[in-house]
Amino acid sequence: MRRPLVGALTTLLLAGAGVAGAGTATAATPQGDSAAAPAKASAAKAAPVSAQAASIQAASATGPAAAAKPKAVDFAGTVALSNCSGSLIRLPGSGDNDPALVLSNGHCLETGMPGAGDVITDQPSSRTFSLLNSTAGKVATLRATKVSYATMTDTDISLYELNTTYARIKQQYGINALSLSADHPTAGTAIKVVSGYWKRIYSCNADGFVHELREGDWTWKDSLRYTPSCNTIGGTSGSPVVDANTGKVVAVNNTGNESGERCTMNNPCEVDENGQVTVRKGINYAQQTYGIAKCFAAGNKLDLDLPGCELPRPTEEETPLS
Repeated sequence: MRRPLVGALTTLLLAGAGVAGAGTATAATPQGDSAAAPAKASAAKAAPVSAQAASIQAASATGPAAAAKPKAVDFAGTVALSNCSGSLIRLPGSGDNDPALVLSNGHCLETGMPGAGDVITDQPSSRTFSLLNSTAGKVATLRATKVSYATMTDTDISLYELNTTYARIKQQYGINALSLSADHPTAGTAIKVVSGYWKRIYSCNADGFVHELREGDWTWKDSLRYTPSCNTIGGTSGSPVVDANTGKVVAVNNTGNESGERCTMNNPCEVDENGQVTVRKGINYAQQTYGIAKCFAAGNKLDLDLPGCELPRPTEEETPLS
């Protein structure tokens, strides 16, 4: 995960240079998001050299999937949070007049990181998001009415319901939501990690999938591992991971191993089906999102009782009052 972005200022000053060893942000907060940063957001490795460098796309992906002609992937439909990145997303069954949804990480919640086993549903929220156009310019401030779903158990996601619809956003700002894929991605696929916070796009491939990814108290299942060129940093948490061939969101960026430690905060480890632990220093990961659609009914309404829904459920104590 990523350390608090505010902590990166100290790292940058100590480094005395544009690139910090483990810091994650500049002192500035992106324009347009009034939500307070969580006390425990997370961080990866190095901060961008400069604002100019932050806007430059990473090198083109290589590998077997790079042979396929990729779709143009830009910033349209991504959002910047106060401490993270995110995206305006549309489920396969979403209608134009449904309340729109924003996807980010569970650890990016304005109320702080959920504990292991915690699941949050239908929690009121007035958080704001800066909606970006194709060139990363801010075109609107979107506002949530609630956190529809959030957890750091098995996955690391937050889904906010907005006070407006896809149709209104399209009519007012000319922006379409990103489409969420209902399919499991495949290894070797060319992907783009699009950070609204840093206005930066990382290009790499899906290197493979991890049975269990463990970090501190949290365990995530079937995580997507990047090839090394997606060297994501703090503030990229919550970024949509886009299949470069289909243009659809297949995962949400969430963590990376910074210093080679084993299963500690900011140093996730891989655990296979036999319990074998592997540490990959400098490698970053995302949580797949194809299962989200199976947990939402018509009208973008969360329903964890739907057939095929495998998202963790809240305990009785966490269940909101009707």
